[in-house]
Amino acid sequence: MAELIAPIAILAFAFLMVMAAWTDIAKFTIPNWIPAAIIALWLVCVPFLGLGWGHAGWSVLTFVGFLAVGLALWAPGWLGGGDVKLIAAGALWFGWPDALIFLLLAAASGGVLALVLLLLRRISPALPVDAEWLGKTPLAQGAPAPYAVAICSGAMIWLPQSAIFAVYAV
Repeated sequence: MAELIAPIAILAFAFLMVMAAWTDIAKFTIPNWIPAAIIALWLVCVPFLGLGWGHAGWSVLTFVGFLAVGLALWAPGWLGGGDVKLIAAGALWFGWPDALIFLLLAAASGGVLALVLLLLRRISPALPVDAEWLGKTPLAQGAPAPYAVAICSGAMIWLPQSAIFAVYAV
Protein backbone atom coordinates (compact mmCIF):
# COMPACT_ATOMS: atom_id res chain seq x y z
CA MET A 1 0.00 0.00 0.00
CA ALA A 2 2.79 2.45 0.89
CA GLU A 3 4.35 2.08 -2.59
CA LEU A 4 1.12 3.46 -4.09
CA ILE A 5 1.05 6.57 -1.93
CA ALA A 6 3.99 8.34 -3.63
CA PRO A 7 2.65 8.13 -7.21
CA ILE A 8 -0.87 9.08 -6.10
CA ALA A 9 0.49 12.02 -4.09
CA ILE A 10 2.57 13.27 -7.03
CA LEU A 11 -0.42 12.96 -9.37
CA ALA A 12 -2.56 14.84 -6.85
CA PHE A 13 0.09 17.59 -6.65
CA ALA A 14 0.08 17.88 -10.45
CA PHE A 15 -3.74 17.90 -10.53
CA LEU A 16 -3.90 20.68 -7.91
CA MET A 17 -1.40 22.78 -9.88
CA VAL A 18 -3.55 22.37 -13.00
CA MET A 19 -6.66 23.30 -10.95
CA ALA A 20 -4.91 26.48 -9.81
CA ALA A 21 -4.07 27.38 -13.41
CA TRP A 22 -7.62 26.67 -14.56
CA THR A 23 -9.28 28.76 -11.83
CA ASP A 24 -6.83 31.61 -12.45
CA ILE A 25 -7.76 31.60 -16.16
CA ALA A 26 -11.49 31.39 -15.42
CA LYS A 27 -11.77 33.75 -12.43
CA PHE A 28 -8.42 35.58 -12.11
CA THR A 29 -8.03 34.09 -8.65
CA ILE A 30 -6.46 31.07 -7.00
CA PRO A 31 -8.73 29.79 -4.22
CA ASN A 32 -6.93 29.46 -0.87
CA TRP A 33 -7.95 25.83 -0.60
CA ILE A 34 -5.65 24.85 -3.49
CA PRO A 35 -2.29 25.90 -1.95
CA ALA A 36 -3.62 24.67 1.42
CA ALA A 37 -4.40 21.26 -0.12
CA ILE A 38 -0.94 21.13 -1.73
CA ILE A 39 0.66 21.82 1.66
CA ALA A 40 -1.59 19.36 3.52
CA LEU A 41 -0.92 16.68 0.90
CA TRP A 42 2.83 17.14 1.35
CA LEU A 43 2.54 16.95 5.15
CA VAL A 44 0.60 13.69 4.95
CA CYS A 45 2.70 12.09 2.21
CA VAL A 46 6.27 13.22 2.92
CA PRO A 47 7.13 10.02 4.85
CA PHE A 48 6.11 7.97 1.80
CA LEU A 49 7.98 10.00 -0.83
CA GLY A 50 11.32 8.39 0.04
CA LEU A 51 13.19 11.65 0.54
CA GLY A 52 14.25 11.45 4.18
CA TRP A 53 13.82 13.91 7.04
CA GLY A 54 16.81 16.03 5.99
CA HIS A 55 15.18 16.74 2.64
CA ALA A 56 11.89 17.42 4.42
CA GLY A 57 13.60 19.98 6.66
CA TRP A 58 15.15 21.72 3.67
CA SER A 59 11.76 21.70 1.97
CA VAL A 60 10.17 23.47 4.94
CA LEU A 61 12.97 26.06 5.00
CA THR A 62 12.59 26.54 1.24
CA PHE A 63 8.84 27.03 1.69
CA VAL A 64 9.41 29.66 4.40
CA GLY A 65 12.02 31.46 2.30
CA PHE A 66 9.86 31.50 -0.83
CA LEU A 67 6.86 32.67 1.18
CA ALA A 68 8.88 35.50 2.77
CA VAL A 69 10.28 36.70 -0.56
CA GLY A 70 6.87 36.31 -2.16
CA LEU A 71 5.21 38.42 0.52
CA ALA A 72 7.85 41.09 -0.03
CA LEU A 73 6.92 41.08 -3.73
CA TRP A 74 3.19 41.01 -2.95
CA ALA A 75 3.33 44.07 -0.65
CA PRO A 76 4.03 46.57 -3.48
CA GLY A 77 1.64 44.67 -5.78
CA TRP A 78 4.22 42.98 -7.98
CA LEU A 79 2.74 39.53 -7.38
CA GLY A 80 -0.74 38.38 -6.48
CA GLY A 81 -1.37 36.79 -3.11
CA GLY A 82 -2.59 33.55 -4.66
CA ASP A 83 0.52 33.38 -6.83
CA VAL A 84 2.75 33.79 -3.77
CA LYS A 85 0.95 31.00 -1.91
CA LEU A 86 1.05 28.69 -4.93
CA ILE A 87 4.77 29.27 -5.56
CA ALA A 88 5.57 28.66 -1.88
CA ALA A 89 3.46 25.48 -1.83
CA GLY A 90 5.23 24.26 -4.98
CA ALA A 91 8.60 25.08 -3.41
CA LEU A 92 7.64 22.91 -0.42
CA TRP A 93 7.14 19.95 -2.74
CA PHE A 94 10.32 20.52 -4.74
CA GLY A 95 12.61 21.38 -1.83
CA TRP A 96 16.09 22.78 -2.10
CA PRO A 97 17.67 23.21 -4.71
CA ASP A 98 14.95 21.92 -7.07
CA ALA A 99 12.70 24.82 -6.04
CA LEU A 100 15.11 27.28 -7.66
CA ILE A 101 14.85 25.48 -10.98
CA PHE A 102 11.04 25.34 -10.57
CA LEU A 103 11.05 29.11 -9.95
CA LEU A 104 13.27 29.82 -12.98
CA LEU A 105 11.07 27.67 -15.21
CA ALA A 106 7.94 29.38 -13.85
CA ALA A 107 9.50 32.78 -14.56
CA ALA A 108 10.47 31.74 -18.11
CA SER A 109 6.96 30.35 -18.61
CA GLY A 110 5.62 33.68 -17.36
CA GLY A 111 7.59 35.47 -20.07
CA VAL A 112 6.16 33.15 -22.72
CA LEU A 113 2.68 33.65 -21.23
CA ALA A 114 3.07 37.43 -21.44
CA LEU A 115 4.15 37.28 -25.08
CA VAL A 116 1.29 34.94 -25.99
CA LEU A 117 -1.24 37.16 -24.20
CA LEU A 118 0.09 40.27 -25.96
CA LEU A 119 -0.22 38.55 -29.33
CA LEU A 120 -3.69 37.15 -28.62
CA ARG A 121 -4.92 40.48 -27.26
CA ARG A 122 -3.85 42.12 -30.53
CA ILE A 123 -5.79 39.65 -32.66
CA SER A 124 -8.75 39.07 -30.31
CA PRO A 125 -10.87 41.97 -31.68
CA ALA A 126 -10.87 40.21 -35.05
CA LEU A 127 -12.11 36.93 -33.58
CA PRO A 128 -15.76 35.98 -34.16
CA VAL A 129 -16.66 35.97 -30.46
CA ASP A 130 -18.96 38.07 -28.31
CA ALA A 131 -17.13 41.20 -27.12
CA GLU A 132 -18.82 41.02 -23.70
CA TRP A 133 -17.57 37.46 -23.20
CA LEU A 134 -14.10 38.41 -24.41
CA GLY A 135 -14.01 41.25 -21.86
CA LYS A 136 -14.21 38.69 -19.03
CA THR A 137 -11.25 36.62 -20.22
CA PRO A 138 -7.47 37.02 -20.03
CA LEU A 139 -7.66 38.22 -23.65
CA ALA A 140 -9.33 41.48 -22.60
CA GLN A 141 -7.15 44.58 -22.85
CA GLY A 142 -5.77 45.38 -19.40
CA ALA A 143 -6.84 42.05 -17.87
CA PRO A 144 -4.39 40.57 -15.39
CA ALA A 145 -2.21 37.70 -16.57
CA PRO A 146 -3.26 34.39 -15.02
CA TYR A 147 0.22 33.71 -13.63
CA ALA A 148 -0.82 30.37 -12.12
CA VAL A 149 -0.52 29.08 -15.69
CA ALA A 150 3.20 29.91 -15.63
CA ILE A 151 3.62 28.47 -12.12
CA CYS A 152 1.88 25.27 -13.19
CA SER A 153 4.02 25.10 -16.34
CA GLY A 154 7.22 25.45 -14.33
CA ALA A 155 6.08 22.69 -11.99
CA MET A 156 5.08 20.33 -14.80
CA ILE A 157 8.30 20.93 -16.75
CA TRP A 158 10.54 20.26 -13.74
CA LEU A 159 8.51 17.55 -11.98
CA PRO A 160 9.90 14.58 -14.00
CA GLN A 161 13.51 15.62 -13.26
CA SER A 162 12.97 16.52 -9.60
CA ALA A 163 13.99 14.62 -6.48
CA ILE A 164 10.36 13.87 -5.58
CA PHE A 165 9.87 12.15 -8.93
CA ALA A 166 13.02 10.04 -8.40
CA VAL A 167 10.81 7.68 -6.39
CA TYR A 168 9.87 6.21 -9.78
CA ALA A 169 13.49 5.59 -10.82
CA VAL A 170 13.66 2.40 -8.76
